[in-house]
Amino acid sequence: MTDGAVTKAARVLVAADKFKGSLTAVQVAERVTAGLRQVVPGLDIETLPVADGGDGTVAAAVAAGFERREVRVTGPLGEPVTAAFALRGTTAVVEMAEASGLQLLPPGVFAPLTATTYGSGELLRAALDAGATAIVFGVGGSATTDGGAGMLAALGADFRDADGEPVGPGGGALARLASADLSGIDPRLADVDLVLASDVDNPLTGPKGCAAVYGPQKGAGPDDVAALDAALAHYARVLEEAIGPKAAGLAAAPGAGGAGGIGYGALLLGARFRPGIELMLDVLGFAPALARATLVITGEGSLDAQTLHGKAPAGVAAAARAAGKDVVAVCGRLALAPEALGAAGIRRAYPLTDLEPDPAKSIPNAGPLLERVAARVARDFLVEDAGAGGTVR
Repeated sequence: MTDGAVTKAARVLVAADKFKGSLTAVQVAERVTAGLRQVVPGLDIETLPVADGGDGTVAAAVAAGFERREVRVTGPLGEPVTAAFALRGTTAVVEMAEASGLQLLPPGVFAPLTATTYGSGELLRAALDAGATAIVFGVGGSATTDGGAGMLAALGADFRDADGEPVGPGGGALARLASADLSGIDPRLADVDLVLASDVDNPLTGPKGCAAVYGPQKGAGPDDVAALDAALAHYARVLEEAIGPKAAGLAAAPGAGGAGGIGYGALLLGARFRPGIELMLDVLGFAPALARATLVITGEGSLDAQTLHGKAPAGVAAAARAAGKDVVAVCGRLALAPEALGAAGIRRAYPLTDLEPDPAKSIPNAGPLLERVAARVARDFLVEDAGAGGTVR
């Protein structure tokens, strides 16, 4: 405990993402808060769980004051699931992983060729029904590689094969696509500000496309990846015949390959692309919270090379550095050199593996370990001369 005089008003902003597989972003904020206050009781702490558009985005919005709304939609395997979106006034935050995410599949089950985004379209429609005129569409963590065809079908698009029958679900079925008609798309979307929030900028197809880069994560073997990439390329060509050259241009646009190509579907709906963390920080009210802080703590499960490419901690650190605020990070594991952390605006990182190197032990005990790590942060950044009575910075 620290009982010295307060020499400077300290206000900590905890703006961390989830530790995937162990703690939600809300739980991370709770554990960090508890650890800090073990060392500095009564410390002024503001928590703002963050997300980069992938799974956990709705939870972050709800933690920031949005209302949680639930609806029954079609899951990635075609079965009904309960999905949530967040609403505040006429602004909705919709997370495709809620309806079409990998976490909705049974353990060990994958469906790379047949998983559908139909439920994501139903979730967007539910947001429209709730009166949303601005929709943040967070994509990531998908079980699907259907180019958003399922989502578009749920919103009124018509996709037929050469026999005039509706094409089946999933990206594999797009190889049989013969015609596309988007004229039935829900007209309310024309008056909605739809923003695609994604932490990836991949195109739809090719060596950097969604099938090649992310298909293996969804159970796609080499033959499946080749089949999906060819089917998606064919899908884009059929859409080009239906709506003109715009379809080809959007297939190559940044973000088109997000979440198995649902980004492409969103761009076809008129969405504008913004990096997920940049957009979410705006939506969650990060700027005013940052202005009130003297120290920012961010983090995620693994601080690695991917973190530097649009993940939540990098976005938080960039904004904090621009505002002249110190930033430290907490994480499950650290795979970045101090130089890379410094370049990202992070003064120091505190991995759980410093306390428990064995992931088999650290992951199930992430909460208590994170409290101990947060106590270290407090001693290093909030307490002066702790060994000699201690004053709080």
